Amino acid sequence: MTLTPQFLDELRARTSLSTLIGRTVKVQKAGREHKACCPFHNEKTPSFTINDEKGFYHCFGCGAHGDAIRWMTDHRGLPFMEAVKELAATAGMDVPAPDPRAAKRAEQAKGLHDVMAAAQDFFVAQLDSIEGAEARAYLNKRGISEATRRAFGFGFAPDSRGKLKTALREFGDPMLIEAGLLIEPDGAEPDGESKRKRESYDRFRGRLMLPIRDIRGRVIAFGGRILGTGEPKYLNSPDTPLFDKGRTLYNIDRASPASRQTGRIIVVEGYMDVIALAQAGFADAVAPLGTALTEHQIERLWKMVEVPILCFDGDSAGQKAAIRAAARALPLLRPGHSLCFATLPAGQDPDDLLRDSGPAAMDAVLDKAQSLVERLWSHEIAAAPLDTPEQKAALKQRLRALSDSIQHPDVRAHYAHEFRERYDALFFARRDSQNAQPRGTGGNSAPRWQRDRRGNWKPPLPPAGTEARAIGVSGLEQRLLSAVLASLLRHPDQIAPHREPLSALRIADPVLSQLLGAMIECSLRKETVETHALLTILGQGEVYNRAKGMLRADTFSLTPHRMTADPGRVARDLEEAVRVMAQGPELEAALVEATRRFEKDFSEENFAEQQRIRALKADHDRRLAELVQPEDGI
Repeated sequence: MTLTPQFLDELRARTSLSTLIGRTVKVQKAGREHKACCPFHNEKTPSFTINDEKGFYHCFGCGAHGDAIRWMTDHRGLPFMEAVKELAATAGMDVPAPDPRAAKRAEQAKGLHDVMAAAQDFFVAQLDSIEGAEARAYLNKRGISEATRRAFGFGFAPDSRGKLKTALREFGDPMLIEAGLLIEPDGAEPDGESKRKRESYDRFRGRLMLPIRDIRGRVIAFGGRILGTGEPKYLNSPDTPLFDKGRTLYNIDRASPASRQTGRIIVVEGYMDVIALAQAGFADAVAPLGTALTEHQIERLWKMVEVPILCFDGDSAGQKAAIRAAARALPLLRPGHSLCFATLPAGQDPDDLLRDSGPAAMDAVLDKAQSLVERLWSHEIAAAPLDTPEQKAALKQRLRALSDSIQHPDVRAHYAHEFRERYDALFFARRDSQNAQPRGTGGNSAPRWQRDRRGNWKPPLPPAGTEARAIGVSGLEQRLLSAVLASLLRHPDQIAPHREPLSALRIADPVLSQLLGAMIECSLRKETVETHALLTILGQGEVYNRAKGMLRADTFSLTPHRMTADPGRVARDLEEAVRVMAQGPELEAALVEATRRFEKDFSEENFAEQQRIRALKADHDRRLAELVQPEDGI
């Protein structure tokens, strides 16, 4: 839909900006303008001004600036067209429809919105009636205050097949059925010798009712909780022209503006969790509607914050829901956008935790939220035993499947690298005097390259007390190392992502060692590294000549026919090659140490350990041979 500048100017002119902002922010008259404490950042002295004559607001503290439409998109979190429609409705203007069919759909939606608003009024009135006594008692038992009850629009559906239908009969059965408020039975029932159609009846009966609103605060569906025994415990409206449960989040109309104050959004499992959090001061919570979190809902969350917090129960069902959400998000990941996971104590939901320990306990749970990569890693290492080589290989396969499901090449490469680091740290930790431990357990990192007195980069010394060999002794290792360096010369943007494992390599060939040192030095000095710049730094000499030779088209490099492949594939090939190179000396040293222990003590345990490392070394050697074998078999 294209809106003319004339229409938008007229819309702004008909909108009182101070009145619009004053609906949610306390404003004060200040001469010809209005002022308020800025809603976009925390302040005690008002620096936020509103000029009705010019039609804009401005904050002298944080620089927030805009008109009525900008206020609706930035503060309320509405999409542009939704903001325009809401302002136009208030101003008594009709938004131009692009074609007759769209106009007809808009008219039908308007009618359904009227139906839902009338149904909401009916349910609220019933809650305050004599029939609503049991529902009111339930709310009191749950500790829901009168203010919370009004804010969330609690209502009650009488236990009757036709009370709502009668109250809203002016809209007609077809529209009430389309809105999901009535059920139309299938088939017919006998009536003497003829047949007549069975009567439609109220969908919600004997339930505590909650309105489900869209981003603009309009009622689009309902959720009903049974009072007493019965199934289902919660019943939602069916999908309608207004409501798609896979695209809607409960409480998004209130949580979206709240998230602009807190910079976060909390995703919990159900309605009552959201309401309990809101009553305790956590206004930025939403919930899916009886289904697992969908791709559409994840994208909607990312429009509010880059890293939403998923806070599910600590029981098995809650943790399964968390992993399903993680797997659903992986293909969608992009730079800066992810999920994190807060786990509630076992056996408690947000309401239980808040009742027992107060808001501070909830804050503590949120503060300990795990990143997506941490949650996936912890889930996979706990998913099955890791005692045998086959079980360890299965873990590696599962981790690779997770990273491969990510579509964005840079994010995919970083996840693959992160999983590889954790995997290697878990199973191939260095057995040296520094007693290096896996990441996150307080161990020391691998030795790094250092400069000598002349400023040249030198490889790290071998760990004391080990038999670690330098890279480049055997023909296969030499060939793989040359292939890696050739690929890095062709794709110098890959030096930085692999800098840490590359820096830990010990290289026997002095020319290749100097070449790698120059690459690492260049990547440390510059954010962007180019092949020509690398060659310029090398100057003339043996190292320069070796590098130029590596850049020849006929020089073997990692998967040579992929020299123009996508960056993600290049990153994964390099990561695998660097890992294999780094593992060689480590496995060699581990095997020497295991053999030494076995020769000192011929125990079954020492023999088993020696054989385990032999098997790992054999697997490594096979993988090394595969990497340096051209894929066409030549």
